[in-house]
Amino acid sequence: MSSPASATHPLAHDAGSAAHPDMDATYRKIAWRLIPFLVFLFILAWIDRVNVGFAKLQMLQDLQFSEAIYGLGAGIFFIGYFLFEVPSNLLLEKIGARKTLARITILWGGASMAMAYVTTPTMFYVLRFILGVVEAGFFPGVVLYLTYWFPANHRARVNGLFMTSFAIAGAVGGPIAGAIMNGMQGVGHLANWQWLFILEGIPSVIAGFFVLKFLPERPENARWLTRAEQQAVSRAVAAENQQGHKHVSLLSACRDYRVWLCAAVYFCIVSGNATIAFWSPSIIKEIGIQNTLQIGLISAIPFLAGTLAMVWNGLHSDKTGERRMHCAIAALIAAAGLILTGLFLHSAVLALCALTLASIGILAAFPVFWSIPSAFLAGTAAAGGIALINSIGNLAGFVAPYMIGALKTSTGSLSSGLYFVAALEFVAAFLVVVFVKKQ
Repeated sequence: MSSPASATHPLAHDAGSAAHPDMDATYRKIAWRLIPFLVFLFILAWIDRVNVGFAKLQMLQDLQFSEAIYGLGAGIFFIGYFLFEVPSNLLLEKIGARKTLARITILWGGASMAMAYVTTPTMFYVLRFILGVVEAGFFPGVVLYLTYWFPANHRARVNGLFMTSFAIAGAVGGPIAGAIMNGMQGVGHLANWQWLFILEGIPSVIAGFFVLKFLPERPENARWLTRAEQQAVSRAVAAENQQGHKHVSLLSACRDYRVWLCAAVYFCIVSGNATIAFWSPSIIKEIGIQNTLQIGLISAIPFLAGTLAMVWNGLHSDKTGERRMHCAIAALIAAAGLILTGLFLHSAVLALCALTLASIGILAAFPVFWSIPSAFLAGTAAAGGIALINSIGNLAGFVAPYMIGALKTSTGSLSSGLYFVAALEFVAAFLVVVFVKKQ
């Protein structure tokens, strides 16, 4: 689907000539070449990040861990993520995407496999922290990498396509984790949760080597683009980055209040994402489902709905050129869904419908949100600024699971934690509507 802006793009004219290729067709070609592979990589990353939510169903009993220990361990991942994300993205800008993304993919696979040998809370905390350190930079690195290929009027839909990996990972990861947990108990003298970490870590290590072989660094390195297409894409992105309203240095970006505003908004949005990622299996178990395979299959439903909402919201935002309300309304839907989930935990059907509504809102907010900072950041400012926003925002991945675990330990119910996260989603909508300027 072409956007209104693309029709007037200076490089979109004379679509039939070699010197002036059809830019919409070129961007579609790039998307088909890059996005499926990047989605696959992030699915692996997401599964290895959140499979602890399924391991928890048996791991806590085997190791005698409390809900609070689990909440802290699940969330401490994001402390390592926070500390190393900006350096990782600045390194990507310096040495390139291929080496950076390959290094990250291989190391997070190894760290995930090591989780199979946790025996104490300290080991649990340390390995989750290490997993955060080695995965740091992957998501903002891809967001930055896509800015090398697509101008602003294509980014919401492209970000949306890439970020379907959140939802696809939840949709396929749940059933896979449920099947492993259900079928591998006692095999080779290992518990089912140990097999979960091992079997889901191996593909990531292998995939890292494919990054080095198949991922082109920049448009000029893409052999599947013609020379005219390479030059046209590079010129379009370079011209946009040279516009006067964009920051190009990290220092100037850090002085801009909009970077910190985006970080605050993203913190609130991510709190919901962390909630559905780390607690959906527990929520589904709490409403009366006990079989791990059934939990895995049912947990896919909210993520499938979220996938459709994410793609539609990104496409519609690009088509209309509107960002603020697309992001704010999604956050409000997320808040409403989380509140209803807490209210309906006594009813399996109503709780699942509410959790699906929450997932629709949470996931739909992501692609549109990332079009906001890319509108005023470029170059090194984009590398550092995007990573800074993502790292601060992802601290919610520590706060939300920890607070939900602590509140469940103290109250005996998940409801209070869900209400806490819903309040953060309301704050996200408020900040966007009140403080983000119309573009």
